[in-house]
Amino acid sequence: MPLRAGPLTLRFDAGDLRYIRRGDREVIRRIYAAVRDRNWGTVPSEISDLKLEISKDCFRIGFISTHRQNEIHFVWQGEIAGDADGTIRFTFDGEARSTFLRNRVGFCVLHPIRECAGAPCRARYVNGHENTLTFPDTIAAEQPVIDWHDLAGLAHEIEPGIWAELRFEGDVFEMEDQRNWIDASFKTYGTPLRVPFPVEIKAGTRVRQEVTLKIVDRRLRIEDPAPARISNQQFSIINPQPAPVMIERGTGLHKLPALGLGVSSDKSPENFPNKSRLGALHLAHLRHDVRLVSTDWRHELLCASMEAAALKLPLELVVHLPGALPDPLTELAGWFAEMRARFPQVQHLLRLLVFQDGQKSTPSGALLLARSHFADLGVPIGAGTNADLYQLNLQRPPGDADFICWSVNPQVHAFDNASIAETPEAAAHQVASVRRYFPGKPIVVSPITLKPRFNPNATGPEPAVPPGELPPQVDPRQLSLFGAAWTLAMLKVLAESGADSVTFYETSGWKGVMETPSGSTLPEKFPSIAGAVFPLYHVLADAGEFAGGDVVRTESSEPLSVTSLLLQAGARRRLLLANFLAEPRHVMLQNFDRIVLARIMDASNRIAAMTSPETFRACSTPFHGAEIELGPHAIATLDFAGR
Repeated sequence: MPLRAGPLTLRFDAGDLRYIRRGDREVIRRIYAAVRDRNWGTVPSEISDLKLEISKDCFRIGFISTHRQNEIHFVWQGEIAGDADGTIRFTFDGEARSTFLRNRVGFCVLHPIRECAGAPCRARYVNGHENTLTFPDTIAAEQPVIDWHDLAGLAHEIEPGIWAELRFEGDVFEMEDQRNWIDASFKTYGTPLRVPFPVEIKAGTRVRQEVTLKIVDRRLRIEDPAPARISNQQFSIINPQPAPVMIERGTGLHKLPALGLGVSSDKSPENFPNKSRLGALHLAHLRHDVRLVSTDWRHELLCASMEAAALKLPLELVVHLPGALPDPLTELAGWFAEMRARFPQVQHLLRLLVFQDGQKSTPSGALLLARSHFADLGVPIGAGTNADLYQLNLQRPPGDADFICWSVNPQVHAFDNASIAETPEAAAHQVASVRRYFPGKPIVVSPITLKPRFNPNATGPEPAVPPGELPPQVDPRQLSLFGAAWTLAMLKVLAESGADSVTFYETSGWKGVMETPSGSTLPEKFPSIAGAVFPLYHVLADAGEFAGGDVVRTESSEPLSVTSLLLQAGARRRLLLANFLAEPRHVMLQNFDRIVLARIMDASNRIAAMTSPETFRACSTPFHGAEIELGPHAIATLDFAGR
């Protein structure tokens, strides 16, 4: 729902305020309230009793937000007022309806990284003192960010002489650099991390907070101080038709990263992935995790090796060392020595990633141990973290590793499509920051998944998965057009940032690029088609056809709406487009000549693209001009005439 508060435009979205702008400048990315459980899980909300008073340049909104999950039951009343002078006041007044353990309850304010990273800011502390700070440019390792604590308010300049001032009430606030988890924001939140958590909140406990945003501009004039009100029923007619999205060719050229997949979590022989369809992806490797504390690691490694051999691919082997065993690698190194002797024509290993149980990232001793056992294999051995960049920042791995690695997913803090669409921009910041931490080291991002594979910050056991529910690592958007759009955006930013290798998803199954031959075991929750590919398969196949080629930087006038990726190899060029939105967008292509063929995947042909991918990929239509209409979540593949 679009709104206006004087000079500010914004959106109300299910209890949140998003994309607060002054003209073209984004001021605040999001203001929202969260209920976080003892393991930092976000308890979903249900909005009710919505009341709206909308005017030309001011508004009043009231609603009830209910958070209920497992033992948690918390309800709060929200009131939001936007005034014609550019002041927005958001009030949170809640009550615990049950007794539960929580890590956080209350407001979070997100500051956009494009406008704020490296920019000056004035901090006002709860003791009344003020200080001039700078939003971090390189991703900050310390959380909260040094000096950004005990906050009662913040102010940053959005234009010369024009400041956005925030005031926090009801708790002590501090700031963290959410780029550590590929959130495209800095987050100011209530309840400092130094306060012990989890903490019990008893039934009947009340929590009240308030966030106020004010634009300070003495030149500001309000032409219409008393605009006519617009009713709820009339409101939709004032939503203007969006301008076309402009896609331009930028400057900068990088090698397309080597693309890999994880081996399937489904080890059933009857569900062995379709070899010919995986071959069409032109992969560089398969990832397999060896957990030496498991009694099944030998069998699982054999299965992974068979899968890799069938596809004629080497393994990106991830070794998880036990914390206690003095020499756990002897048997594993012997296993590979035997395989190399029996099958000298097969390249069994591409690289080795080494982690140690109980450590946030690779300790020096683990790297030395791996080198002592695998030196004769002649493969690079890397260090990093199996979790988010945050863990790598908490415990920096040894800088003499052959490469640096970490994993990413877009759903540590938020789960809606809009928030997920924001995350690729922060992934580019991650690559740039790691290059500053470890100059000259190759960058390996592995794996990239839609949901977290595990919770590295849990303070207690995860609850059991209820019958009939999907595991927490599985997202039905894996088989959606939106999932394909996010995959394209992630590949774009990692390629344009200069990452050397990226590993996406798995070969097949709920977390893969295609469904297994036997199909989904929970079709009502994960409605896939047995043996079919997922839409994101086609994104990787389109890029895989340019393996060894280059990526040319492109710019979108609305990167949260439409993303783009320009590939070239020899005389061949291809432009990929994806619409993040559930509504059509008109796209203008600037400075792209000689596009001759187009293939579009959208709701009208998605099933055909999934069930008959070979036929779909062979069918392109002639393309003329410099404009294209993308349907909701549509993916376009545009091929150029040879140079």
